[in-house]
Amino acid sequence: MFGPGVPAILSVVPDTFTFAWIVAVLFAAAWLLDARGYAAGRTLAASTWGLFGLFWLTTVPYFAFEHQSYVESILALVGVPACIYVGYLLYDGRASLFTLTRAVSIMLFIYLPFETIPAFTLAGVAVPEPRRVLIEIVADQTGMLIDLLGYAPERVANYEGYDAAFAWTLEDGHRMRINVVLACTGLGSMAIFGGLVAAVDGPLDRKLRALAVSIPLIYVLNLLRTTFITVVAGNQYMQWQPELVLAMFGATDPYRVSFLVSDRIISQLLAVVALIGITYLVARQLPELVVILEDVLYVLTGEEHDLTEALDLPREPTNR
Repeated sequence: MFGPGVPAILSVVPDTFTFAWIVAVLFAAAWLLDARGYAAGRTLAASTWGLFGLFWLTTVPYFAFEHQSYVESILALVGVPACIYVGYLLYDGRASLFTLTRAVSIMLFIYLPFETIPAFTLAGVAVPEPRRVLIEIVADQTGMLIDLLGYAPERVANYEGYDAAFAWTLEDGHRMRINVVLACTGLGSMAIFGGLVAAVDGPLDRKLRALAVSIPLIYVLNLLRTTFITVVAGNQYMQWQPELVLAMFGATDPYRVSFLVSDRIISQLLAVVALIGITYLVARQLPELVVILEDVLYVLTGEEHDLTEALDLPREPTNR
């Protein structure tokens, strides 16, 4: 995953998903130590936040050069100093950041099995990879929406060999294949909200309401996103300023312009807006969530914020 220009220190870290599992386990261990009253929990959590910052640094080349995503590259870069600062604040005594630590650990434990568990056979029954099941379900439902819009691309295998791609034949005979991959399933966003909701202390009924608001909404919006990108890219509907777009992303294939515009620009920017809106809706159902949100804002701005008042949220007991 690392190019020749990447600093040598990054070449000695574990591969991406092994690194993520290590971070998840260390965060969980710190959480348990702190819950049992051991001071070592704070030290371990603070150190692991530093490792988490290094993890985000290792992802920058992928997001920038392979995935060609400005939004994700910038977020990964911001994540490096932010994680280090969280570790410093936690070690310095800001104990509320343990809630964010729990949340990140849970997020990783939700997400990583889909990235790393292979297919296996149990008692003579073949069990497919979790990622394959989720990807093909999303591809099926995206295909249904595409059919409803009156289009009929050919369903083909994606580059992983799953039945999860759509082939379009253009007027000039060129064939476009739009792949559905794990990043197209909304799993990352669902893991974020699953981790946030699980990490805070609050009544079970409010937590269930928060999940009922966030998870289905993310899933539906994601299906609309995959349908939009597939139709637009497959029909070359957004061949806007092709030379400029290709130069922005360091690409050379003119047939990728509509994909880059619809996915890497429009969809990713709208996703950020959607996540902010969903966070507000979730906080309305689970006011305890403001503890994490206020900590995140403090890390970003260096100032304390009262989001309960600013967002006019219900004044329920929090987990302070």
